[in-house]
Amino acid sequence: MIVMSELDALGLHYGAVQLGEVDMKENIINEKRDQLKIALQRSGLELMDDKKAVLIEKIKNVIIEMVHYSDELPRIKNSDYISNKLSHDYTYLANLFSEATGITIEHYIIAHKIERVKELLLYDELNLTEISYKLNYSSVAHLSYQFKKATGLTPSYFKKLKNKKRNPLEDM
Repeated sequence: MIVMSELDALGLHYGAVQLGEVDMKENIINEKRDQLKIALQRSGLELMDDKKAVLIEKIKNVIIEMVHYSDELPRIKNSDYISNKLSHDYTYLANLFSEATGITIEHYIIAHKIERVKELLLYDELNLTEISYKLNYSSVAHLSYQFKKATGLTPSYFKKLKNKKRNPLEDM
């Protein structure tokens, strides 16, 4: 693991290393912190000291995992799901997220849900009713409204555009 080898190379003492987090056993002097930051950047990673910035990244990761990598979205409120996953009060998380990103958690979720709808439409394995259910929309009409508001297109027109782009290749 890249992070562990960089920590070892700098002689830093640490405990658990999880995705996005390292439990440091000691305070790090600025020189070592700078060396670690540079070493991680070479590997495409970023050192985040700010606990609030780390929490914001965790919020984003929970949402991305929830929308893109779950077979179905949880049937509980998004606020309860995120609050439970991160063990923090949702109001605190929502205020922190909005302050740092300039958008609400709900808008961030909607943006990711719309991207997921696009993916599912392009895969052409599910119809709009099935996509609506899978992404926990109250109705196809609600999904269509949000999709059009975000993209300027209806889901069916978006799907037709995809099919038109494929036709010339099939005619060759």
